[in-house]
Amino acid sequence: MKKYFWKISLPFAAAWLLVACSGKNEDAVQPADNAITIRDLPADTAASMGEGVDGKTKRPFYTITFSFRTQQTHVIRNAADSAAYLKNADWDIAFSKEYNSFVVINNGKVAGTPGYGGPGTGNLVIVDQPFDNVTTAPADEVFEQQGIAGVGWDNGNGYGWFFYSLNNHICVPVRNRTFVIKTAKGQFAKLELLNIYKGNPPVVTDLFWPAPYLTFRYYEQTDGSRNLKNK
Repeated sequence: MKKYFWKISLPFAAAWLLVACSGKNEDAVQPADNAITIRDLPADTAASMGEGVDGKTKRPFYTITFSFRTQQTHVIRNAADSAAYLKNADWDIAFSKEYNSFVVINNGKVAGTPGYGGPGTGNLVIVDQPFDNVTTAPADEVFEQQGIAGVGWDNGNGYGWFFYSLNNHICVPVRNRTFVIKTAKGQFAKLELLNIYKGNPPVVTDLFWPAPYLTFRYYEQTDGSRNLKNK
C-alpha cells in the first residue's frame, strides 16, 4: 500500500514589472491550484498481452484501486485481496483490464465492476471541456441519465479517454476531456487522465515504451458541494 502524489500548490507571488513607457509597477499574481497530479503511478507492470516480453508474464492484468482522499492504492491479485480491499467505500477509481487502461468507478450496484456488492455509490459523466474550465458538478439528473461505469478506449463514440490504433497499438490520450465523478462516498470530483506511458511523453512511437505508468490529475471537493473550482 503506497502513496504516489504530487500536490500542485502554487502560492500567491508578486512579480513587479517595470513598464518603461508608463513608469508604473504591476502585480502579476499566479492563482493557487488545489488540483493533485499523480505522476507515473506504476500499475501492473509485470503483466503482458503477449509472450516473450522481457521481464513480463502473459496473464490478465491485476486491478489497481486508488483513493482520491488518501492517494492510497491496492493491487487486487486474488480473492483474498478482493475481499479485503474491494467491497468498501475506501477507494474511488480502479484501473483494470488491458494495461490497466480501463478506469472504473466504485459503485456497488453495477454488476461486473470491481466494487459490485459493496457500499460504493460512485458515478461518472463526461464533460468535453478542459479540466480547469469545469467548475461545477452536474445535477443529479445528469448523473442518472448520462452516468457510466467507466472509460477506456474511445473508438469514435466519444466515451473514452484515449484513442487506440490497431495499426501501431499505441494509446493516444484524448485532450480537453474531463470526467466528473461522484465518489464512492457521495462527494464530487473531477479527473483528467493524461497518459499510460512512463514519463508522460507528449508523443509515443515505440510500441514497447514502458507501460502502464499512469499519470492523471484530479480535484475532489470535500465539503459536500458541487464546487469544482481548483483555482
